[in-house]
Amino acid sequence: MKLRITHQTRYEYLPAVETAQHMAYLQPVSNPYQRLLSHTLTISPTPEQMTQTLDVFGNPRCFFSLQTPHHVLDVVAHSVVSTQTRALPSSRVSWEQAREQFRYQSGVPFDAATEFVFASPFCPKAPEFVAYARPSFAPGISVLAVAQDLMQRIHSDFVYESQSTHINTPALDALAQRKGVCQDFAHIMIACLRSMGLAARYVSGYLLTQPAPGSVKLRGSDASHAWVAVYAPDLPAGQRWCDFDPTNNRAGWHSPGEDYVTLATGRDFSDVSPLRGVIHGGASHTLTVGVTVEPVPNGMQSQSQTSSQSQTQSQSQSQSQSQTAKEIP
Repeated sequence: MKLRITHQTRYEYLPAVETAQHMAYLQPVSNPYQRLLSHTLTISPTPEQMTQTLDVFGNPRCFFSLQTPHHVLDVVAHSVVSTQTRALPSSRVSWEQAREQFRYQSGVPFDAATEFVFASPFCPKAPEFVAYARPSFAPGISVLAVAQDLMQRIHSDFVYESQSTHINTPALDALAQRKGVCQDFAHIMIACLRSMGLAARYVSGYLLTQPAPGSVKLRGSDASHAWVAVYAPDLPAGQRWCDFDPTNNRAGWHSPGEDYVTLATGRDFSDVSPLRGVIHGGASHTLTVGVTVEPVPNGMQSQSQTSSQSQTQSQSQSQSQSQTAKEIP
């Protein structure tokens, strides 16, 4: 499937921001199941400095700095990707064997997936996660079967409710209230898996959605999505990360489906926030985000020229002095 994504982010500041430095994770990755066909990033005002690098997890990222006062920051990413998916592979390694894979043993080669076993800022280890996860961890069950059962339970037990949590809501709080959004469900599932000794990572991306029957899909009405990847050490190299989406109860090898687009992977949301930065000035700000994901009809140019309308999410930060430097998500 060929998909076109437009992701627009707009910050409005009061008073003006004097200087700013930002990091954007808005370029989809290329890998065996997903191919990036085109990508453009438009920033207004024009940055004085802009560099493209890969982070420690192999995600493309863009750093840019603004050295002139501005009341508005507009960042628009246009991407076209070709996606494919495969069914979950058959993994025979039990979750106990997988857990032992990550224990330190002298003379045994280091597995890079080990870094996704440890706690991270949004995915702590806690007895509450162990208690919730344990019914899925029957003795001798394969690591992927465990992950699939846990995914299905989260999908069944939790209520998806917009505005029920915030971007920094602790996973333990979302676990206790049994409701949240895709980011919360991903963090809960990751925390459960890690608390049981397995390697799991956070996947940031997009999902193609369909409008309700009889209605027209509005531009800008989509949103970023998040799901989980679980490591099965017995699979061939390059096929060991398998994706699970507890929000929609879907799973697959490297992607839950061809209607998914992967932006970046990390320990949790804090590693791959689409746009974050440090600003000097701008005591309060309003954030507006609009995302459009749409299929590209056969024969059309793989170039995104659409503009997305916006859904508005307001965030206010009051400070006594506008010249204080602060970090924004």
